[in-house]
Amino acid sequence: MKDITLTAAEEKLAALIWRAAPLASPDLVALAEREMDWKKSTTYTVLKKLCDKGVFKNENANVSVVLTRDEQIARQSRRYVEDTFGGSLPKFITSFFGGRKLTPEQAAELKCLIEEHEGGGNHG
Repeated sequence: MKDITLTAAEEKLAALIWRAAPLASPDLVALAEREMDWKKSTTYTVLKKLCDKGVFKNENANVSVVLTRDEQIARQSRRYVEDTFGGSLPKFITSFFGGRKLTPEQAAELKCLIEEHEGGGNHG
């Protein structure tokens, strides 16, 4: 899995595209101008960078999603845990809670997630 880092400008445009895709690139230009006051050249420059990074595709003036928002967030999250906590999920969770207690609902949800992603068998 290729690590994709987005600049602030790329994240702004990506958010618009994820919300509206698929869409025609002229419609994206109009949307970026209306919502972010961007010029056509800025939109196309940033869009090209996003396409080069493999996040979107712009073919025949149609912009489509290659990497979903959830997939990008998952990549960023894994990179953060890797860089900050040496890849240790327990260290990340300990830091995240910082002494706070889980609600019974949160604990039950986490237990289900752990069982769902645990290796070695079906936990249903």
